[in-house]
Amino acid sequence: MKESKIYLQNTPLDEAQTRFFEQVKNIYPGKNSRVEVETVKSAGRITAEPVLAGLSSPHYFASAMDGVAVPAEQTFGAAETSPKILNVGENCYFVDTGDPLPENCNAVIMIEHVNKISPNQVEIYAAAAPWQHVRPVGEDILAGELVLPVFHKIGPVETGLLLSAGVNSLAVLRKPRVIIIPTGSELVEPGKTPGKGEIIDSNSSLFTALVEEWGGEAVIYPVTEDDYYKISETVLKASEEADLVLISAGSSAGGEDYTSRVVEEQGELFVHGVAIRPGKPVVLGRVKEAAIAGIPGYPVSAYLAMDLFVKPLLHLWLGQQPAHKPVMEAIISRKVVSSLKDEEYLRVVAGNVEGKNTAVPLQRGAGVLSSVLKADGWVRIPQSVEGLEAGTSVQIMLNKTPEEVYRNILCAGSHDLCLDILHNSLCRLQPGLSLKSAHLGSVGGIMSIKRKEAHLAPIHLLDPESGIYNIPYIKRYLPNQDLVLLHLLYREQGLILPQGNPQNIDSIEDLTREGLQFINRQKGAGTRILLDYELDRKGINKDDITGYHREEYNHLAVAAAVASGSAGAGLGILAAARAYQLDFVPLAKESYEIIIPRAILDQEGISRLLEVISSAEFAREVEKMGGYDLRHRGKVVWESG
Repeated sequence: MKESKIYLQNTPLDEAQTRFFEQVKNIYPGKNSRVEVETVKSAGRITAEPVLAGLSSPHYFASAMDGVAVPAEQTFGAAETSPKILNVGENCYFVDTGDPLPENCNAVIMIEHVNKISPNQVEIYAAAAPWQHVRPVGEDILAGELVLPVFHKIGPVETGLLLSAGVNSLAVLRKPRVIIIPTGSELVEPGKTPGKGEIIDSNSSLFTALVEEWGGEAVIYPVTEDDYYKISETVLKASEEADLVLISAGSSAGGEDYTSRVVEEQGELFVHGVAIRPGKPVVLGRVKEAAIAGIPGYPVSAYLAMDLFVKPLLHLWLGQQPAHKPVMEAIISRKVVSSLKDEEYLRVVAGNVEGKNTAVPLQRGAGVLSSVLKADGWVRIPQSVEGLEAGTSVQIMLNKTPEEVYRNILCAGSHDLCLDILHNSLCRLQPGLSLKSAHLGSVGGIMSIKRKEAHLAPIHLLDPESGIYNIPYIKRYLPNQDLVLLHLLYREQGLILPQGNPQNIDSIEDLTREGLQFINRQKGAGTRILLDYELDRKGINKDDITGYHREEYNHLAVAAAVASGSAGAGLGILAAARAYQLDFVPLAKESYEIIIPRAILDQEGISRLLEVISSAEFAREVEKMGGYDLRHRGKVVWESG
């Protein structure tokens, strides 16, 4: 087996795009890129040549109204005081909208202005102007006139116009053929349950959907295992059949990453490594008469690479200009550290809080595809910038309209599974509204309210001195702010343990056992504060707990760690334990409440959210998960002033 050639460039994005597009821009147009299609099946296609009308529309003088067609000159002199009588079939004819005008007629009188005095006679009270309410020949389009120019994308209106103009078939650009080669011995097809070390091949379906959205025709090859010769053979075959070949995964510089080597040896390698994050290990080249793009395997890197290289290439080939994404100026909510080596594309959610546009960073991992779905847009951090300080003004490249972003409700603070139900119920009640949750922990939520970067903050902070939840923290950190604290629910916190509780854990003291791996919540999380309170109360040194400093950011992540065997215990809510069919030892019943600035209580989104909270349906859905008590939901627990 050939050794992979380990090198990775750091080509600036603009240079990589220019180098690639210049080398492959003529591949597709140089082939037989025209096909003839029926007009009725042409929607979504791109015209390959100018399209001329074969027929005028309308191709006859047509009535534009229901009424009577008349020779205009025979109506002159008609008035309210001296009406004229016309004879049906001689100097007037009943017509409906779209009917051809009789040969001796040049005007139409609306039916509302005609008095039928007998089956054969009508009376009119005003003269008709020549050609009134008449559609002339070619009013819409004339035979021989240009209907559509070259490189025009055909939509529903174009389809109707073409048919009206007598164009029943036309030449369109053949869809660029894009062959997708999934590589990796660990891949399994969608629908199969992956074993340990196996990964579902989701990228191929993602690529297919994107290629088809951008005007191409996608073909997925069977999975090719990590073998140099098999990948090389498959790429050669695909390059004979495709305009563009996408090689999924294997583009980095690991021991089983062969894409760059294959492209270099079988054709021309233009770029291996682009200075972007995520998405650095991109391979760009050409083999035979096909452009080649080696796309990173991590899904977020893959999505970004597709957007930056495949989308503009397909648009270039099809003579289209990519639509410019709307841009919104906003304030970044927290500090972001970035590398000077790469240009970073940071995923964010956004919203307007008390007149200020706020961008909240999402998870930055290249494998976190869910963050792309959640994101309202991307913030580009240039290669020359080391990061962003909290409060920095940024430009968001939006995935949606600013109006949609303004309808987001930003929720920052403690995590609970009920927030997903709250979001879903809100979408059902008021389509267009969206609850965007950032799991920053209770203290993080309080700070977001203080900086006016969130509409609401769920918290559950136990004050060790008073034993009271939440209120002491609000008074301490948010003095002189006009706020309302609403009760949402009571919930059970406890130890999340493997199914069957094999180590017989039944108390906080058992966390110090030798060999037990614990998993904690992040600093500032109410769950961690509860743990520290219990440790102090029982005189337990946190350093005696193996894994105390290992952190996760929500209850499901803690439960997943226990379920996977990477941790033997964690502190979290009963609903998370049940979601993973784990054991649970209850420790405390706590009050989970929401801080809302009084100034926004009457805003539509907040009003609707409170309506959901008060609904019986919301309570039923949450109680199904277990460990919740919602009898006091929506009750004002405390308010400032």
